Amino acid sequence: MGAQKSIHAGKAKIDFNVDLTHKLCTALMLPPPFRHSSNPFSQVIGSLCIKHPNLFGKSEKLDVSWDKGLYDSNILIAYRKPRPEWLAQQSFVIQHSITPEIGIHGLPADNFSRSGSGGVNLCRFSTGIDLNEPATSNWCSTTSIKFEHVRPINDDGRSITRDLDGFPVTCSGNVHDSMVVLKQESSYAIANDHTFSQLNFQIEQGIPLLSKWLIFNRFKFVVSKGVKLGPAFLLTSLTGGSIVGDMAPYQAFAIGGLNSIRGYGEGAVGSGRSCLIVNSEIKVPMAILLSGKANLGLDLVLGMVFDSTQV
Repeated sequence: MGAQKSIHAGKAKIDFNVDLTHKLCTALMLPPPFRHSSNPFSQVIGSLCIKHPNLFGKSEKLDVSWDKGLYDSNILIAYRKPRPEWLAQQSFVIQHSITPEIGIHGLPADNFSRSGSGGVNLCRFSTGIDLNEPATSNWCSTTSIKFEHVRPINDDGRSITRDLDGFPVTCSGNVHDSMVVLKQESSYAIANDHTFSQLNFQIEQGIPLLSKWLIFNRFKFVVSKGVKLGPAFLLTSLTGGSIVGDMAPYQAFAIGGLNSIRGYGEGAVGSGRSCLIVNSEIKVPMAILLSGKANLGLDLVLGMVFDSTQV
């Protein structure tokens, strides 16, 4: 069920976009994290988007979005003030989200091929500023500084300090972690009809404004190279990262899942402060009677995780 509506407020036009769907075939799905809830909206997924292109009459943009799934939800408010093109575009952002944490605290199922909810969900509130640098050639860069408040909750929505196995779920040992994070992310991409190369580098620094807030340095990089070999396509990637200083369990690097090692659930291989993953995959299109293509994938994977003890 979806609807779109535009209304005029003064000289501005406000766009509304609503999309709601009720999941009827819940018997065929995994139960949602809040499965004990009697709320009839627990089986509803949907989104709401409100955009104001000229909030104060000087082309200031206000975006409000709400997304709800069976397992998570996200509310985002972004205010953007126009600046000259050669300057970094600035956005003030407020965000609140609830997501299941299955990479570290998930429970392996189906012979480690899938990770289910382990009863740990992250309720995260953040607010701060994003600076999007003007793109130059094939490079783009984003810098942000945000305050983050992370509160682990169980499937009933109550605050917790330990998971089902008795391990802590926060770094502070309290029901929440607080931090101010300065983040820099740079990306490089180049592509043509026969090959593509991509590089992504992220670095995060926890700033100790208060003694109880997390102090850490975390970096992650992803290098990908794709080459077309006749009808087939060869993709090779290298992923690595490390964290120094305070580390909450949900900040650890998890190996396993579609974005690292196929055939394993998210985090089913291991987790730790540092990781290195080498992945090579070849895709071959296969003609079938129905329209479209089927991909035959062959994965050659080397994954290493350091300090892989339970965090």
